[in-house]
Amino acid sequence: MSRRRRSYEAGHTPKWLVVIDDTPECDRAVYFAARRAARVGAGVVMLRVIETQERNQQWLGVADIMKAEAHEGANAELERYAGRANGVAGITAERIVREGKTAEEILGLIEDDEDIAILVLAAAQSKDGPGPLVTGLSASLGDYPIPVAIVPGHLTDEELDAMT
Repeated sequence: MSRRRRSYEAGHTPKWLVVIDDTPECDRAVYFAARRAARVGAGVVMLRVIETQERNQQWLGVADIMKAEAHEGANAELERYAGRANGVAGITAERIVREGKTAEEILGLIEDDEDIAILVLAAAQSKDGPGPLVTGLSASLGDYPIPVAIVPGHLTDEELDAMT
């Protein structure tokens, strides 16, 4: 059972959660979330999930180096997208790195932060489907404790400005 959302109660501020990944459409989700959050007085939380690999004891040192590099890369991506959000909407995004399976970490963060009010994803423009994140989460989106907004990846900044 998910904790009650407190986003709009006194002393709380709603937050829009954006999952940062390596897809081109990720920028559309960031842009939409930042502009919409600024419009309604909400915050933006950016989550980057590092998929964990099983670690063989004899390769533990190499695994530790790879983990450190993954965290460094994740923080760099979060910094880049946080700059984008600040540039388009004056939003200072909260940045979080988690390790694990993406779907589990998204749900875990939503459970941990009762102010997260909406999850914003973007769909790819490809004929191959809506992209790995939307595809991977689609089976469980109906079970999420918050609304999920899926931004079409083909929308331009101007088109998103008109909606936000």
